[in-house]
Amino acid sequence: MQGSARRRPFPAAGPGSPPPVGPLYPGRHGVGKAEDTSRTAPFHLDLWFYFTLQNWVLDFGRPIAMILLPLEWFPLNKPSAGDYFHMAYNVITPFLLLKASPRCPQGVPVCPQLIERSPRTLPRSVLYVSIITFVMGASIHLVGDSVNHRLIFSGYQHHLSVRDNPIIRNLKPETLIDSFELLYYYDEYLGHSMWYIPFFLILFIYFSGCFTPAAQRGRMPLAALLLVGPSSLYYWYLVTEGQIFILFIFTFFAMLALVLQQRRKGLALDSNGLFLLHSFLLALLLILAWVGCLWNDATLRRKYPGVIYVPEPWAFYSLHLRAAASA
Repeated sequence: MQGSARRRPFPAAGPGSPPPVGPLYPGRHGVGKAEDTSRTAPFHLDLWFYFTLQNWVLDFGRPIAMILLPLEWFPLNKPSAGDYFHMAYNVITPFLLLKASPRCPQGVPVCPQLIERSPRTLPRSVLYVSIITFVMGASIHLVGDSVNHRLIFSGYQHHLSVRDNPIIRNLKPETLIDSFELLYYYDEYLGHSMWYIPFFLILFIYFSGCFTPAAQRGRMPLAALLLVGPSSLYYWYLVTEGQIFILFIFTFFAMLALVLQQRRKGLALDSNGLFLLHSFLLALLLILAWVGCLWNDATLRRKYPGVIYVPEPWAFYSLHLRAAASA
């Protein structure tokens, strides 16, 4: 009796019942057949709306909140309003990447927001390491960015390098300058790299699954067209303020190369892939326009002396707008 109970066969699916799912069945994590992943996916309005909203409020809105809210509400020896925005971003963004969505395809009881809405996904170990690295990098940036922004109220000029700042240059002993340069390194280099590399990797893996047969080529609905502008403007801010132009342009060219490769196989982008590609393209045009407008700025040129010249919006504010805003 016990042996027969253990060998109980799986229940047969009726004509009206959804197909079974689980590790023994194909169709999950990119294991299914080609015809299982070739159906045109609907535009994930909830996914992209939540991402755009939280990026604008919690990331783009951080410095704005710090500037507008009165200083007496957040003393210099306590976290600022922008720091609390950053803390929320560090929690909500991984949650959106991993959260179980109730709006899943028929027969799939659990489908995380971004990662598993694409037929192609990362191995679980790589996925977890990517998310952990993302959170750690964003947390490192939180500490460094918080101190750097608080230094502005003491006279720190963001459009100058650490050693060129008057309040840093006069520090005694001089080894303190090395400590501030270490803080700047954690903020602008290590934190940004650990934060943005996993983020763009996950976006590219998602994009690689946004293809459908050319005969079923997707079109961008009105909601997607309305979201392209805010999404691309955020990517402009992300690239310029985060100083990650090389990572961004490499990801964009990889997306274009993948589109050309898949076109030879008779595949075209669905609405989600078109949304991502158009957002990146418009963001690139905004970056080029930004660089062109500030091309002859001698002060910013001194801070960004390399071949790739992409000034930060916060440095532009510190140099040209801060005095007018405080007047």
